[in-house]
Amino acid sequence: MNTAIDADVAVIGAGPAGCALALNLAPFHRVIVVDKGSAARRRVGESLPAAGGRLLRDMGLADEFLAQGHTPCHVMRSSWGEGEVVEQDALRNLDGHGWHLDRARFDAWLVEVAARRGAATLRDTRLLGVRGAPGHWKLDLARAGRPVRVRARALVDASGRDGVLARHVGGRRAPAGKLICGWVFGHDDGRAAGIAELHAEAEGWWYSAALPARRRLLAFYSDADLPAARAAHSASGLLMRMANVPQLRALLVDHRFAADGDHGFCAAHGAALEQPAGDGWLAVGDAALAFDPLSSQGLFNALYTGLAGAEALHRHLQGDLAALPQYADELARVQRTYAARLDACYAHERRWPDSAFWRRRQAPEPR
Repeated sequence: MNTAIDADVAVIGAGPAGCALALNLAPFHRVIVVDKGSAARRRVGESLPAAGGRLLRDMGLADEFLAQGHTPCHVMRSSWGEGEVVEQDALRNLDGHGWHLDRARFDAWLVEVAARRGAATLRDTRLLGVRGAPGHWKLDLARAGRPVRVRARALVDASGRDGVLARHVGGRRAPAGKLICGWVFGHDDGRAAGIAELHAEAEGWWYSAALPARRRLLAFYSDADLPAARAAHSASGLLMRMANVPQLRALLVDHRFAADGDHGFCAAHGAALEQPAGDGWLAVGDAALAFDPLSSQGLFNALYTGLAGAEALHRHLQGDLAALPQYADELARVQRTYAARLDACYAHERRWPDSAFWRRRQAPEPR
């Protein structure tokens, strides 16, 4: 008979959202983080906007973060809505500049902080099933091929777009669109440190950023059912298509960009749980609300929902019946604001009125 592990809160997922929740909640409650421990790979979401600094200060992490030496992002150069490249300087932002991260280091640091503040972690562990009832949840897990059981008063889905926990507790996920992303990493001469690039094209858009240690990311976004999406499935396809984007091609040639073969492909469309919190559980990060990457808010959303989710669960465990519904209401407000801003940004680009990609994103012209 396997002995169950008792916890106040069980978190499924050890990414930034799950760790942000755990490190904020662990000083007050027994928290266990279940980490499936998949093979590490490079992540596209390497950008933390300036407002993320405020969240790190609220969590007591700002000094440690700054000491890690991530690359400040001072300028966004874009060709969007018009043919000319325009620059937006971080000096106009009251929060200052954002950062391009060494993402593996950032993620590992959040795991370490969560452990330092008292959260336990089950590594290489998969969720098999959920039983019981709110306040008396029972998780059936598999760790290194052996069964493990966790009893918890509350549950957190921090499993990203997979949303593995929400499916077990009745959550329904609503995808928005068919956006995909293909990316390739490489290196350049380092002269463009602190600058990010955003360029629209006929069937999608491109993003490139200089990363720490003279690394560079090049990413292409299109819809899965469009012919352009085929280019996203290989590094060679991406580089061939990028050659048709003059401003971006010229910049990468000038800075001697060389891809290193580290290529990836993934779904990138927005998605949201119809209800991001229920009786005795809530979702954070992409498991609750996944943003279109054009918003550059993915990591900010992970940290924000992790912090807000921790506060809601702390109140919930103290008997506040309004805590989880109020968390759900707050995420609904965030979703409405995000959707309005995303629509406005896509609507600004009207150079290709016959393109299927852009037609799907355009509101009718006002009469």
